[in-house]
Amino acid sequence: MAQQENQLDGERFSCSICLDLLKDPVTIGCGHSYCMSCIKTHWDDQDERGIYSCPQCRETFALRPVLVKNTMFADLVEELKKTGLQAAPADHCYAGPEDVACDFCTGRKLKALKSCLVCLASYCEKHLQPHFQSPAFKKHKLVEPSEKLQENICSRHDEVKKMFCRTDQQCICYLCSVDEHKDHDTVSAAAERTERQRELGPRRQTIQQRLQDREKDVKLLQQEEEAVNRSADKAVEDSEKIFTELIRLLEKRSSDVKQQIRSQQETEVSRVKELQEKLEQEITELKRRDDELKQLSHTEDHIQFLLNYPSLSLSESTHSSSIRIRPLRYFEDVTAAVSQVRGRLQDILSETETKILQIVSQVDVLLPQPEPKTRADFFKYSQEITLDPNTAHKELLLSEGNRKVTLMREEQFYSHHPDRFTYWFQVLSRESLTGRCYWELEREGGVSVAVTYKNINRAGRSDKCRFGFNDKSWMLDCDGNIYNFYHNSIHTPVSGPPSSRVGVYLNHSAGVLSFYSVSDTMTLLHRVQTTFTQPLYAGVVVNYSGSSVELCKLK
Repeated sequence: MAQQENQLDGERFSCSICLDLLKDPVTIGCGHSYCMSCIKTHWDDQDERGIYSCPQCRETFALRPVLVKNTMFADLVEELKKTGLQAAPADHCYAGPEDVACDFCTGRKLKALKSCLVCLASYCEKHLQPHFQSPAFKKHKLVEPSEKLQENICSRHDEVKKMFCRTDQQCICYLCSVDEHKDHDTVSAAAERTERQRELGPRRQTIQQRLQDREKDVKLLQQEEEAVNRSADKAVEDSEKIFTELIRLLEKRSSDVKQQIRSQQETEVSRVKELQEKLEQEITELKRRDDELKQLSHTEDHIQFLLNYPSLSLSESTHSSSIRIRPLRYFEDVTAAVSQVRGRLQDILSETETKILQIVSQVDVLLPQPEPKTRADFFKYSQEITLDPNTAHKELLLSEGNRKVTLMREEQFYSHHPDRFTYWFQVLSRESLTGRCYWELEREGGVSVAVTYKNINRAGRSDKCRFGFNDKSWMLDCDGNIYNFYHNSIHTPVSGPPSSRVGVYLNHSAGVLSFYSVSDTMTLLHRVQTTFTQPLYAGVVVNYSGSSVELCKLK
């Protein structure tokens, strides 16, 4: 009761600014009291505004009040101090809903400063003092305030849990260890804590390492985002420049064609007018002669007729049949030629639009993904591939919609093309390969499957033209049940189960190229990890007469 009264007095005689007992108390016009130094400092901050207010009720004063010490209040505070009066705790010292409250405070409870694992109670600063001062509490274990102290009590025996059962992985009390946990592996809670404490170090190191890795990944992704934005902005800028140049080129070509047409038009019209004037002059002259001859024909005087006749005879003139009028060359052919150019441009734009959209859609900035595991996973990246007749050696026969190739050992009816392989029995796909792609080939006899850059050499028998024997191509040779991998003329023997079907997986951005033997299961034959600098094309080599390979439909 006395404690509650002291607390009430402490609240009454505390300064609401410094939250301590009043020192040199003054009472202002609204009736509230403060330490003289506290209210002076408060009003000093309000001097610039010229309005002074009470920190509690906010009543304002036009003039700064003169402060006079409240002698009666000061004497009363000093008198009450002798009875144990203390300053009222600040509001932030009282326990809120989220705080652990002192178990020994009555009335409004203060925040607990510590919890005791022996007493199983929590204490504020004042009630904690006996634990620091009395020898009886010397061995008590103080921890940060906890609301879970009751979890330390065994619900069955109402005893403090000081043991740990390793068999059941739970905390128990001493009576539990001699009762239902009698034959179990039990140790003290302190011993188990020590054991597990040793494990925390490596676990923390693992977590910290993983944390560092993830932070590094986040940083890489941020850099990737910036790089993507820069690349996209530059691509848009460059594309706009290129298309602007194309538009200007087309406008200039249109202007040139228009000028040429008008110039030729002027020449042809001038020529026609010149011929027309000649003909009109001759017509006039012929009409005049015709009139004279008509008059002569009506002359009755024979002598006059004979005398005038020679002068009226026709002189040599340009007969109309001798004027060579060339057939006029009209300009319909120009329109046809321009239309043909338009058609070719449309084809080019359509082809490049598809290719550009494909490249844009395959931009991949995600963290590297694991390779597919099952055949169904690989099918998600299946790529339909056809072979390009313009690249096929002349003794290779393409069939099944240009998906199958067979070595015939006699020339097929192919036209000349600069992309054609002239010595090695090879052929390339029409489609370029970027992003993640998967395709399968069904083979019969000795064949090889490959990927290559498009700029591989074509003419001649040098290794620069041969799949797997230069730095532009990678090849898996399949001869019966024997596999061999080649790149840049380096030979790597490969072991694996025999199968007539080979699967090829490409992750272009990750630089991964994998070959699989496909049957009921998929077996990895060989995996390449490198950096691809250009789009790739699928390649096929047929080594023996009658051997063939077909690109399979997977969808």
